[in-house]
Amino acid sequence: MKTIGVILARAGSKGLPDKCVLPLLGRPVISYTIGHALASRRLGDVVLTTDSQPAAALGVEAGILVVPRPAELATDSARVDAAVRHAVSWYEARTGEPADAVVILYGNIPVRAEGIIDRCIEHLERTGCSSVRTVAPVSKQHPDWIHRLDGDRMVQFRPNSIHRRQDLEPLYYHDGAVVAVTRASLFAAADSNDPHAFFGPDRRAVIQEPGDTVDIDTMIDLFQAEAILRYQREIRASQRQSTATTAVAAGVK
Repeated sequence: MKTIGVILARAGSKGLPDKCVLPLLGRPVISYTIGHALASRRLGDVVLTTDSQPAAALGVEAGILVVPRPAELATDSARVDAAVRHAVSWYEARTGEPADAVVILYGNIPVRAEGIIDRCIEHLERTGCSSVRTVAPVSKQHPDWIHRLDGDRMVQFRPNSIHRRQDLEPLYYHDGAVVAVTRASLFAAADSNDPHAFFGPDRRAVIQEPGDTVDIDTMIDLFQAEAILRYQREIRASQRQSTATTAVAAGVK
């Protein structure tokens, strides 16, 4: 199965303009997503679709294909699947190689679990489903602990008497890390008014932990991503030190 990666990066975010190229531990945010895509064993070519000149320059520097994103596909109301279809059509016309599946990666997500792209591709191929998305468990914002407000009067969203987290029904949200979809499902939705139609009729999930992904929409998200990346660096450094110490001790023996 030939699978290509499509990285999405828009310059015109209202919350954090050009957030995909904001500095994060000395690197632009989007460089992390590019790195995740290039580290995948199962992805073929990687395509970046963007209207951001700084992001495009980073894509060229990394050696991936850069698609100039049309203005009408770079607005805050433009549909993700339309931008991806444009990128896939551009890629196929340029290379003459049709894709069987597409992995959609958002350029404003610098934190992903190691190997998660390949896990999603493998799940898509193994199950023969229409799409695979990464999900994480809902915790404190669970529907059973959410209320509507009638003035200041609290009205349970779903009537219940649950007070222990362990008794909540397991529910999951799409964390944005990876969307893997067949080309057939992606293009079958071209004329649909449903923005979720491209996920297809058979939608599957790969479960992650809440801290495995950070989707940057605000400065707080950026600080959270920095904290997690710093922690990961410290863990890796500690592991390297432990390995080196063990090797030295073995040599002494």
